[in-house]
Amino acid sequence: MSVKAKALYTFLSENKEEISIQENEELVIFDENSVDGWFQGENSRGERGLFPASYVEIIRSRSNSNVTDCSISPAGSLGKDSSTPNTSLHYQQNDYDDDDYDDWDDWDDRSTVVEDADHTRSAGANGHAPQNPLSNNPNVHYRPKPASRQDSISSSRKGSMVGRNLNRFSSFVRSGVEAFVLGDVPMMAKIAESYTIDMSPLGPQWKENPRPFSCSIEDPTKQTKFKGIKTYISYRVTPSHTGHPVYRRYKHFDWLYNRLLHKFTVISVPHLPEKQATGRFEEDFIEKRKRRLILWMNHMTSHPVLSQYEGFEHFLMCADDKQWKLGKRRAEKDEMVGAHFMLTLQIPNEHQDLQDVEERVDNFKSFAKKMDDSVMQLTHVASELVRKHLGGFRKEFQRLGNAFQAISQAFTLDPPHRSDALNNAISHTGRTYENIGEMFAEQPKYDLFHMLDKLSLYQGLLANFPDIIHLQKGAFAKVKESQRMSDEGKMDQDEADGIRKRCRTVGFALQAEMSHFHQRREVDFKDMMQAYLREQIAFYQRVVQQLERTLRMYDCL
Repeated sequence: MSVKAKALYTFLSENKEEISIQENEELVIFDENSVDGWFQGENSRGERGLFPASYVEIIRSRSNSNVTDCSISPAGSLGKDSSTPNTSLHYQQNDYDDDDYDDWDDWDDRSTVVEDADHTRSAGANGHAPQNPLSNNPNVHYRPKPASRQDSISSSRKGSMVGRNLNRFSSFVRSGVEAFVLGDVPMMAKIAESYTIDMSPLGPQWKENPRPFSCSIEDPTKQTKFKGIKTYISYRVTPSHTGHPVYRRYKHFDWLYNRLLHKFTVISVPHLPEKQATGRFEEDFIEKRKRRLILWMNHMTSHPVLSQYEGFEHFLMCADDKQWKLGKRRAEKDEMVGAHFMLTLQIPNEHQDLQDVEERVDNFKSFAKKMDDSVMQLTHVASELVRKHLGGFRKEFQRLGNAFQAISQAFTLDPPHRSDALNNAISHTGRTYENIGEMFAEQPKYDLFHMLDKLSLYQGLLANFPDIIHLQKGAFAKVKESQRMSDEGKMDQDEADGIRKRCRTVGFALQAEMSHFHQRREVDFKDMMQAYLREQIAFYQRVVQQLERTLRMYDCL
């Protein structure tokens, strides 16, 4: 039965099965039961197709329901406070119900994109990739207590408070870093986890994982459940430090990804491979997703902080369904997320001038913007080259081969003067160029596809940094404001010093993340370029071998 709905956010279609919708646009949904997180319906322009279920609100009359439809993201309700008790309870209960049902429900590619006030495809609340709207469990969100600032601010001097950012959609506010810098995050009696930042000759850097490991992702296998009604792809995931494989679906990766986004405020968590509403079981798509999951996992295991996350360990090691659910809930109740994560950081004692830090951050911002532009350019050129390999180059070599074959056939039409050896050599030349055309069509899977995979990973990493840098910029602004208020006698110097100290923590963390990015960039791009050039050399050597064998056929004429 069709129902009316309203679009909460703008969505731009990416293939012919989808349709675009605009914010506040009236829609018709043909069936309230979404399929893999997608509704099928019609927009106001009469176009019919798929659009994300999390982007719309089903319109119900008051007599039918007093509860907002569960397809709405609580973080995306721009005009309402998503932390109200009723709403929080509603989503918390949904999470648990979903978890208890068959080790997560049947979707494999649930839509997790939400949008912010700019109504574009948005970074998440902590400056990373879009988060799952149904994962906004109140247990894993920082909720500032309305009492006094327990670690630095006297309740008797309410007038001395540094002003808060009024833009609640700012990543500085949503991430909780503003609350941390201003001292609104109370110290806990016991913090079970700790992440250390060391000072190196090149600046702050994360302390290495004392137990480094790697992880393989292999054997994507199509599986079914409920007597074949539901189908999904399972991957064999094997961490090197245990050697014991576990089997994970894409949605398990998606769950881990969202936990990481909630927890690690100042870390650039790489984006997962893209989702797809249709064609999820096509061989090329499965192979592409596997390649990109491997790159995602390699980045995860190489990161000194992400690789030590308890939820990541649970993802890699838990093979028992019951224990999986218990560990999943424990991770979702983790309190050391967002602003509280900043309390786990142990920073060096070395003094850093905040102006010098700001200059380093500005330099990295300029670098990241330039690198992002160049990665986009190389992606475009490589994608165009793939298109030519699959189409233009193959066709041109086939045309050349056909032309040689035509010459050979023409030479056979005058029997007294025909030369079988020459005709055979020319005919073989034609077949050689046809084979070379096929070789060009096959080559991207050995070099260009892998280059595009690596570039896609870095596009995601670079896309995270503007919001992460914004966290530091916001912290700088609070330091400057607090110092001005202290100079004017409107704030105790101790209070201003507390804000400066907490800003140092944010600065050290951002610089450590910048340092790790540069370290990985050098390794990854060296490997990418070497692999590409090796494959190119091997490819042209195979072409030369084909041509040399063909040339030798003319030597004995």
